[in-house]
Amino acid sequence: MDKFQFDQAEGLRRILAGAKPRVFSFLSPSQNDDKSAVLVNLCASLARAGSNALLLDASMSLHGTAEKMRVTPEATLLEVARGEKPLDDAILAMNQGFNLAVLAGPAFRQALRHSNQMQRVGDVFDTLVQQFDVLMVDAVLDADDALPLPVLAESDIVVQVSDSVASIKAAYAMIKRLHEQMGRRPFSILVTAATEQRAQIVYQNMAQAASRYLAISLDSIGFVPQDDYMTRAARLGRSVIDAFPLAGASVAFRRMAERFICSDNRLDCGMMARGSSFSA
Repeated sequence: MDKFQFDQAEGLRRILAGAKPRVFSFLSPSQNDDKSAVLVNLCASLARAGSNALLLDASMSLHGTAEKMRVTPEATLLEVARGEKPLDDAILAMNQGFNLAVLAGPAFRQALRHSNQMQRVGDVFDTLVQQFDVLMVDAVLDADDALPLPVLAESDIVVQVSDSVASIKAAYAMIKRLHEQMGRRPFSILVTAATEQRAQIVYQNMAQAASRYLAISLDSIGFVPQDDYMTRAARLGRSVIDAFPLAGASVAFRRMAERFICSDNRLDCGMMARGSSFSA
């Protein structure tokens, strides 16, 4: 296998520079919010709109996207970083139009904490950033509220919240902990299982609280309604936008995809303008 020569700091500079590939780390305070279903359908919508999208399962748990989709790439990014497998074995083309990769299994969480392992995996990650238009990361915070890879702290962090008191409180508490770890920076909010009106209220209330008590801004990337067609599509092994294009969830995912993609199929950073009003 070719030895990776990428410097992680240089890779990070490329991630953050101008109209370059974008990385979005999705977090949810509850497994019941079904982040995996949202990520699968969002990536499928991006692919359908012309984006070369990769979904990275960095959850290192039995509740991650790969496990829920019942798929297993031939290699994890950790195995690639160790020189045990080629990078191509870690990228799995999905029927829904996007690609999927897995960071590592649950048993290897501690292995990633070693600086040399972290650097090597960071180099592999940087290579993926150069190959895809957008990386959507299924991320989970560890016991110290740290993301699976340090470089993800510089990604666009999206917190998924559903329309329930428990979820809203847990999501705000997560944002507060992230703020304590990372300092002042914006976060994005995705409201699920809600009508457009309720999603707007949830977002505005959270944004006002974050601005008042944390002095940080929250951005909206839209909402996804409660829709049984998402479950039906998953049973068929398809995305809801493909199986049921007129479903409410399909409309929502198309709108979100449009926010990320510009006319030349590159991600448009301007579409995520800070301080923008709620829109689906």
